[in-house]
Amino acid sequence: MPSASSRPYRVGYAPGAYDLFHIGHLNILRHARAQCDYLVAGVVSDEMAERAKGRRPMIPLVERLEIVRSIRYVDAAFVETVPDKLETWKQVRFDVLFKGDDWRGTPKGDRLERDFATVGVDVVYFPYTVHTSSTQLRRAIDVLNTPQVTEEARTAPGTTW
Repeated sequence: MPSASSRPYRVGYAPGAYDLFHIGHLNILRHARAQCDYLVAGVVSDEMAERAKGRRPMIPLVERLEIVRSIRYVDAAFVETVPDKLETWKQVRFDVLFKGDDWRGTPKGDRLERDFATVGVDVVYFPYTVHTSSTQLRRAIDVLNTPQVTEEARTAPGTTW
């Protein structure tokens, strides 16, 4: 990691559900920490994730929080309970908010940039890890849990249930 004097930001914030933690999550946290002296990861509550995505995370909040806290790039983890990131900023004063670049140029990303510009906070995007996402992992798990696949797996030669 670069020395503190070469990092452009003092406190960074990286919000996310961090459900089914994967390499894309790790990449964002690693890149974010390289840009700031202190990194806070915002782990959204189960209720907030359900509101945003239409379903609860597969991994409960307490476990997602523990996973994120254990990542060496994360200095602190914060449970995010309100959808308004400016409200979160009032509680966790950060200089920069990090997101995956799948937000860049979207109405949500544009609103984030506009809102944070009013308080002098930068929004920095990192490359989205295309080949892995929690949504893709969840779809694969859903497919594996369909009755047909489950029955085939249960009756396959060499399996014991």
